[in-house]
Amino acid sequence: MKTRDALAWFKTNFGAKLEPAVAGTPFSVDMFTAIAYQESGEVWPVLVDKQLGIPKILELCVGDTLDGRSAFPRSKAELLAAPQGQEMFRIAHQSLVDMAQYSTGYQGVARNPNKFCHGFGIFQYDIQFFKDDPAFFLQKKWCDFGACIAKLVAELRAAMASRSLSWSNKTALSDTEKVYVAIAYNCGHADPRNGFKQGFHSDGRYYGENIFEYMRLAQQIVFAPTLKVVSIPQETAAPLPPPTPVEVTEDVYQVDPREPGVPLLRKPRINKRNPAANVIAQLPAGQMMVRMSGKKGAKFFEVQTSVNGAHFRGFVAAEHLQPVKVLKAIPVVTPEPAAPTEGIVAVYMPRRPGIITRRVDPAGPYSLNEAGQPQRNAESAGERCAQLAAIIDWLAVDKPAHKRYQPTGGGTTFCNIYAHDYCFLANVYLPRVWWTPGAIEQLGKGGKVEPLYEKTIDEQRANDLFRWLGDFGPRFGWRQTGTLTKLQEAVNLGGVGIIVARRKSDGRSGHIVAVVPETNDQKAKRDSDGSVTAPLQSQAGVTNFRYRAAPTQWWTGEQFAGSAFWIHA
Repeated sequence: MKTRDALAWFKTNFGAKLEPAVAGTPFSVDMFTAIAYQESGEVWPVLVDKQLGIPKILELCVGDTLDGRSAFPRSKAELLAAPQGQEMFRIAHQSLVDMAQYSTGYQGVARNPNKFCHGFGIFQYDIQFFKDDPAFFLQKKWCDFGACIAKLVAELRAAMASRSLSWSNKTALSDTEKVYVAIAYNCGHADPRNGFKQGFHSDGRYYGENIFEYMRLAQQIVFAPTLKVVSIPQETAAPLPPPTPVEVTEDVYQVDPREPGVPLLRKPRINKRNPAANVIAQLPAGQMMVRMSGKKGAKFFEVQTSVNGAHFRGFVAAEHLQPVKVLKAIPVVTPEPAAPTEGIVAVYMPRRPGIITRRVDPAGPYSLNEAGQPQRNAESAGERCAQLAAIIDWLAVDKPAHKRYQPTGGGTTFCNIYAHDYCFLANVYLPRVWWTPGAIEQLGKGGKVEPLYEKTIDEQRANDLFRWLGDFGPRFGWRQTGTLTKLQEAVNLGGVGIIVARRKSDGRSGHIVAVVPETNDQKAKRDSDGSVTAPLQSQAGVTNFRYRAAPTQWWTGEQFAGSAFWIHA
């Protein structure tokens, strides 16, 4: 059973019991689904495939026979020495034997008469709690799904209150915070500064990384009212969340249509030394937003809005806004699931048969077509991230022999070409060449246009790509995101992310970089709350590098007129 199918089965069969269990808590059905799959997903999907009933499946959800643990019981002898330990060992060993009849991976260890299970129930309540709660184990309460939920909620509450998090007063958790709580549930502590690479480590993936992936997948599994699955995400696409909607109230404003656009600020003030340093985004003329705070007559209003699918909250100078008299829904852009096949479609520089474009050749308008090019097409986040790492290593942007990316003595750099190549190999469209305005007009009318260099198509530089993403990106699966944390989390699921900035002067080069998945050695920088302050980037430019989490947020430089973060599944 594939991961998506297993998650769908779990939500179908237990969703009705989970909904009331999470009500009034900061947890969610999808969080519980992710924990269940991470904790016992090697067992129950096999049992489902064997068409066992739910009561039997719950009974056989046992596991964890690893030795060398520090928690009770550290050995069979220590368990036997505990009150009622003999009976506990008998149950724990027999549970292993019973489960191993269906799970081939456990059959070898089950033949060892000294081995026994340490985890019980679909959420794997650990035997270390036997001394304090013997009834749960001796009376086999793990066969009762309701009892398992109650234990999970209590343990997650304890994880929130752990010294490493101290979140017991929180009444709501973001998805990111839910992952850290799950990590603390797994190993007793979590440090948000270290991202999701924490907790149990197996097959190159950490507990936190898996929880985040499974939670995102579970969120994309949509049900009809009868709890029948009606939508499961595309197998090879990264499970990115849908754009955050904006709840419309009666306090809606818009940027004055006569304005060329106004900045959305992090704090209600203008940084006179570097005005761009305090800017979250540029809001175009006519952009609608909801006022969250700020009385009439105030210099700044706190607002929230959505731009190209990115949810933003910040401050805008009130003098640039006007109230919207006829209330309308604030548009939230959702990327198309597939690129268009007619009308304004993707275009590449045509080439004569037999012409090969290589990394060692000087830059040009052609896309790469070397033999053996890596690509991204895997089903799991871990495999997709490994494929993206292979693309970065194959492109080897910092290798002097790869002339395609090396800056010239005249100051010309090739960030746009490297970003295109990275996306191209990842099976994501970011144009190297694009249609001219006249060609777009014809294509929009249903006409056919032949791609002719500098006649119907032109090369795209960073400034052009900034505009292209805003104008056409959502048609090709791109959407903007509002924070560096969301950007890094998206690519850590094996998605594709970029940061692009447009220069104030069109005659000067803008800049574009790929934001890439973290590895065990290369990581983004985070603050004490776990928010990303410097994503992990890969670029061609004045300096070429495969991986770097630069401490400076370069896109806020005063030379840039605007910047944006974009993600693609």
